[in-house]
Amino acid sequence: MTDLFLTAALGYLLGSIPFGYLLVRIFHGQDVRESGSGNIGATNVSRTSPALGILTLVLDALKGWLAVWLAQALVLPHERAYLAAGAAALFAVVGHMFPVWLKFSGGKGVATGLGAFVTLAPKAILVMVVVFVLVVLAFRYVSLASITATALLPALAAFLDGWRDTPLMLGVMTAASALIIVKHRANLRRLFAGTENRLHLRHG
Repeated sequence: MTDLFLTAALGYLLGSIPFGYLLVRIFHGQDVRESGSGNIGATNVSRTSPALGILTLVLDALKGWLAVWLAQALVLPHERAYLAAGAAALFAVVGHMFPVWLKFSGGKGVATGLGAFVTLAPKAILVMVVVFVLVVLAFRYVSLASITATALLPALAAFLDGWRDTPLMLGVMTAASALIIVKHRANLRRLFAGTENRLHLRHG
């Protein structure tokens, strides 16, 4: 049980590093929360700087991956070692959404969740990335693509990555997916109202 608490705390602390906020503050001297959607994630950062948006995406994914990697490296192998990795993954997402450094007001957790679960469910994540790209190309809504791909995580992990007989891990993935979708509730309202911003794709 101590392992779970320690890895959860480690996951939270790593997940709570607000890379989007820090990058915009360092390179542009601005508070990214005061522009666009007010979010600290890659999509909103890219409105200030596309390059910083890409860097934010990579770093947010890496902190999720690192949380799980450290949990797997630090916890002695045993039958339920995967739970420590699962706890680290879930709380990395929670840390990104509710960072103590920004008064618990953070991002939506998509990139961090992708990085956190890529080691635990690589096949599911690969399919989710494909689904994300297809939905963006078809409808040009990043939020819709994020919600759709995220909702698929538990089922894909169960059938593609062999977690179907591990209800605790599926519970962790379901909880992470639910949190990410709930964080998109404002986007959902705009999608239903037809007022959500579309991604403008440039054609050569």
